[in-house]
Amino acid sequence: MFNKEPLDNHRLYVIIWLSFLKIEGLSVSKIIPPNSADKKNALRSTVHPADVIKDIKAKDLEGTNLLFINMPLRESARPNTTPEGPLLLATRLRQQYGVEKTSIIDLNGYRRQDEEARQRGLINGRHLNNEEVFGKIERHIKAHGEPDIVAFSGKITTHKWQKKVAKMVREIVPNTFLVSGGGLATELKVGHLNYTPELDAVALGEGDDIIVKIVMDAMTIKRQGWKSAIASGKLAPYYIGDLNGRPKLVYEGDSPRNLDILPFADLKFLREDVDGELLLERYLQVPAWSANANNSSATPWRDEDVVPKTTSVSSRGCKFHCFYCFRETQGGDNWGVRSAEHILAEILHNVERYGEVFHGFPDDNSAIRPRRFDRLAELFKQHGLNIKWGTHTRLDEMAGLNKTTYQTAESMAKAGCIYIGFGPESASPPVLEAIGKGGHTLTNGMIEVVVGGKPHLFPKSMVVGIQEAYRNGIHGNCTWIIGSPTETLKDVQESVRFIQWQMEYYAQFGAKPESVNSRMFTMTWYPGVSLINNPKVRQKLTSAFNLKFQERQLKVAYRSHWEPVMDDNFERYVEDLDDATKVLHDPRTGEALHFSDMPTDQFLQAREYIDSGQTLKILDM
Repeated sequence: MFNKEPLDNHRLYVIIWLSFLKIEGLSVSKIIPPNSADKKNALRSTVHPADVIKDIKAKDLEGTNLLFINMPLRESARPNTTPEGPLLLATRLRQQYGVEKTSIIDLNGYRRQDEEARQRGLINGRHLNNEEVFGKIERHIKAHGEPDIVAFSGKITTHKWQKKVAKMVREIVPNTFLVSGGGLATELKVGHLNYTPELDAVALGEGDDIIVKIVMDAMTIKRQGWKSAIASGKLAPYYIGDLNGRPKLVYEGDSPRNLDILPFADLKFLREDVDGELLLERYLQVPAWSANANNSSATPWRDEDVVPKTTSVSSRGCKFHCFYCFRETQGGDNWGVRSAEHILAEILHNVERYGEVFHGFPDDNSAIRPRRFDRLAELFKQHGLNIKWGTHTRLDEMAGLNKTTYQTAESMAKAGCIYIGFGPESASPPVLEAIGKGGHTLTNGMIEVVVGGKPHLFPKSMVVGIQEAYRNGIHGNCTWIIGSPTETLKDVQESVRFIQWQMEYYAQFGAKPESVNSRMFTMTWYPGVSLINNPKVRQKLTSAFNLKFQERQLKVAYRSHWEPVMDDNFERYVEDLDDATKVLHDPRTGEALHFSDMPTDQFLQAREYIDSGQTLKILDM
């Protein structure tokens, strides 16, 4: 089954678990072992993908036809962020490897306004239905030629979509090489191959380098056939053997060693689809953050003041380990930063080509190296640019209270920043500790402020961070989560009081209450996050969804010590994941799933107030 070259850690791990399943008499098609990201990343090749592809040249990929398909996300929200992952990969392949026949179908870019959408209460329109998706793919392939490779991209919430679209692709082009990457593939790993047997491969982590190897392997298979390609050893080190009677590959991406050698995303891939729909123009005209974005952002300006806009990530990675956050598709602990010069080149291009006036940087934590904003300000001044922009970072970085903290707010403001999304998630110290945010949020202690006419204590980093941002002309938007472990009604009220304080603070400067976000997400467990280390979380998931977990020993405290058994129950759970505000329910009893210490009726009452725009009423509960 395997070629006779020496086994690397990557293939050896998969062989071991496949053998284990056979020994235990389990059906490989029904049971998948836990995700593997521990023990020095057993599923990771010991070779960085940049070294694997170093000898691949454009001539090796000559004639390749590659199609990326980006999956739909939240139906309730307007699509406002171009799919940067597929765009970056497509741009690199075209510009640096001469793969001219590269195209993208962005299924998330469509919202249909019709009677069905109105009946379902979808004010922004509905996703394409199955028939419409099939027709779109079929017409695209007819116009662009039969692809050698079809690559899926999407978060874990797109599992049902990927299963459907994989079947469509196999029907339209039965012999194409089919691979999935992005959040879903990275979280499910080998399990994704089992749930979606049409896939030939999955790609984990960042795809900038590994996409070149994927294309090379797919073309080797096309030219030589599977049997010969396997025997030649050219599919190493990512070929893992057969699963369900078909050969499979598991690619392990890694953080690019230098983000500046990568081209920025060419947005013209989205300018016009096969049916003449102008997807890019739609993206340009939808703000990245606004009261109407339905992404828990609130702003004091009108939508028309911040469009046309484009978006791109300026940095990757975050060294912090919040228990609910999955970071492996964008760097994980490996920080990567684009230089001010690289960012300038992109913005100059987009101003000239698209007339942008605002740029969104949806980084996990853009203030990794805040001094680059000083350089960005210098470059903008040299080129006469007056571009405004927004991003995400942490309140303690914005507060500037720590000795090692740069004066980040002032630096970012001078470079044109007018919006920052913060993620305090809670204003209650016990909850912050329970979700892994206490270490940096609480490091500066508490501070007394007046809210509702009464003195109150809040984490100092949170209060000063909001004040420093506002004093420098930056609108700070906070996101919140309800339903966290240990959370009581009193804890939720702490977060609501902070929202009230922020409204009162902004009102001093003439800002309206609606410029402060009062929505809250629901705490949800996603595979791969260490929230599962909490016994109550495991108990709740087992009780509601009959999920099974296996323990693994790790020396790293912030990693997940428990992994799900990827059986049919787990797949049903993944298929139920959707909008981050959604409350999951026990499929048998209908009882709401939450991890807090609140009674369920109390939790649901608070959730109802939030969803109906009456969050402050929680203070009266």
